[in-house]
Amino acid sequence: MKVLISTDIEGVAGVYHHEQARQGNPEYERARVLMAQEANAAIAGAFDAGATEVLVNDSHGGFRNMPPDVLDARARVVQGKPRYLSMVAGVEEGVDALCMVGYHSRAQGRGILAHTINSFAFASISLGNQELGEAGLYGALAGEYGVPVVMASGDDVFISENQALFPHASFVQTKKANGFNSGVSLSPEQSRQAIRAGVIEGLAARAHARPLVFQGPQVVTLRTQSPMMADLFCQWPSFERVDGVTLRFGADSVESAVRMLNCCSAMSAMLR
Repeated sequence: MKVLISTDIEGVAGVYHHEQARQGNPEYERARVLMAQEANAAIAGAFDAGATEVLVNDSHGGFRNMPPDVLDARARVVQGKPRYLSMVAGVEEGVDALCMVGYHSRAQGRGILAHTINSFAFASISLGNQELGEAGLYGALAGEYGVPVVMASGDDVFISENQALFPHASFVQTKKANGFNSGVSLSPEQSRQAIRAGVIEGLAARAHARPLVFQGPQVVTLRTQSPMMADLFCQWPSFERVDGVTLRFGADSVESAVRMLNCCSAMSAMLR
């Protein structure tokens, strides 16, 4: 059994503020270790459940957050960007299950540090009529490779948004959101114990899990954070301008849609 663990930072126990998620300050240096320790709990749970190989995808920001020497030596680590499959890079290696650790709710929601891909650029992203956050987008990308999400951790808002998408997954609540920068968290030790147990539970039920699949070509609706951002993205001829901040484009697959969105995210740096 080969398992991919995708790790973000905003859903990690004890993380509440952008300073904890941005390089260049002491709070980030502590938070990146907390992120690695939750990844280690998931790695341990995967091997407890019988995994023969584990890949860990560093999926936050510049994708080089977790100190490699802190991570469980049994796992291989996917770090650095750009990469085509982004938060689920490694899924193409023939993995059997995906676990999402430290994830957060989508943009405009009430979860802690809620956003979708890029808080400066995107206000919402929908495939067809379904608005999705990062878990939905990357869970659907993994689904195109036949890989189900079997476990996910984050705050209570993240869980409520995604349980219907992954009904067979084991969800672990690391904290309760009281606002964008506030909430009530488990201790790091309690969170790690719960994540380890959640991975074991999710992998034990893997036979019943089903990949999230959006069939056929996709129509993507993107709302930007400003008309200026929409102006920038519409330099790409594939985009249709719906109104001041709403754009629409077609993609042959979820993978194509995600790659286009990540290109837009990179383009947004021009306006910072």
